[in-house]
Amino acid sequence: MNVVVIGVSKDSAASHQRFAEKHNLPFILLSDPELTAIQAYGVWQEKKLYGKVSMCVVRTTFIIDEASNIEKILPKVKPGTNAADILAYLRGEA
Repeated sequence: MNVVVIGVSKDSAASHQRFAEKHNLPFILLSDPELTAIQAYGVWQEKKLYGKVSMCVVRTTFIIDEASNIEKILPKVKPGTNAADILAYLRGEA
C-alpha cells in the first residue's frame, strides 16, 4: 500500500533488535529512551494499574500523510487488532 511503518518506544535499540528478530518484524523500530518523540506526540501519560499510578507509553497509532501532517490518531490500540484497523482505514473501510 506504499506506506512506511515505524514503531517507537523507550526500550533500548538492542531490545528492539531482539524483539524484531524474534517476531520477524518487517518494519523499523526506533528507540527513544530520552522520551523526546514520545513526549512530543503526547503518549507519555499517567496510567493506573491495581491502584498504583505510574508514567508509561500509551500505545497509539499515528497515520501521517506525505506532507508530514497527522491524518488520523488511533488511541489506546490493541496489538492483536491494530494492523487490521490500520489496513481498514487505509482502504477506506473504516
